[in-house]
Amino acid sequence: MAATRLTAAQERPQRQVLGRVTMVAYRSDSVLASSLLVRAAANDSFPGLPRPRDSVLVVIAPDGAAFRDAIGNGAPEWGAAFAWPAERRIVMQGRSAPSSAGDPIRVLRHELAHLALHEHLGGAVPRWFDEGYASFAAQEWDREQVLAANIGLALGGFRTFAALDSGFLGGSRRAEAAYALSYRAVAELAQLDSERGLTLLFKYWRESRSLDAALRRGYGLTLSRFEDLWRSRTRSRYGGLALFADVSLGALVLLLMVGPLYVARRRRDRERMARMRAAEAEQDRREREQAIQALLDSVNGSVPPPSEGSAPSS
Repeated sequence: MAATRLTAAQERPQRQVLGRVTMVAYRSDSVLASSLLVRAAANDSFPGLPRPRDSVLVVIAPDGAAFRDAIGNGAPEWGAAFAWPAERRIVMQGRSAPSSAGDPIRVLRHELAHLALHEHLGGAVPRWFDEGYASFAAQEWDREQVLAANIGLALGGFRTFAALDSGFLGGSRRAEAAYALSYRAVAELAQLDSERGLTLLFKYWRESRSLDAALRRGYGLTLSRFEDLWRSRTRSRYGGLALFADVSLGALVLLLMVGPLYVARRRRDRERMARMRAAEAEQDRREREQAIQALLDSVNGSVPPPSEGSAPSS
């Protein structure tokens, strides 16, 4: 139905193929499709995984309505692209996408990472790892900014990996925190082996079909122990920023509360000082007048009054 509506609304879509990726887009997005296709073919390997072999179909929707039709009603409204690993298909927005959709090159790599991960491991991948790995593979370092700004909210609501999984369904704000913390978890895993990164983890995971077993063999950690480590390191890394943000917010609130009182007191102090200076000036004036009057009185008392009939000299 969606395809029929797209075809009726636009000219026939164009198909471009390079390597294992097929790109379908309308004329308005043909230049974008060509650019994305070249970039995807040139950078078609993913951290820790063997080079993917499955063919992939990428559909670029010409507008928002077509995008919603293509992804269906069950997808969250804030998504910029969606992947269906079982169908090896990706739908993303084109040149008409809002700025919130992000860099299309990075968006496509994120979705391709989902497909590569599922091609190697199958469908038994926790949502937090799936999304965290896709962000890690796409080098979405701006996820760190979300943590720096919202670590209090994030860790307050996401203390376990199970809670992270549910966070992707809780609205855009909670989803942002869930994405950022999932990215942080996968980045922490990659740092556990500075030489091989995630390679051994994926090897043991594929063999055992268990993330916990892969963690034990690859890093000597249980999944529960790594969860504690991730939580502790994330809090340690961003807790100071969160505290600074909390202190700054508290200081701002205090300033808003105390500021008007301080301004009013400063105004009263200025008015009181003005009155005091005016009173001192008045007192000085009176004392000067009294001193001058006393001097005049003393001078007038020492000079005899003129006699009657005398005239002033010329």
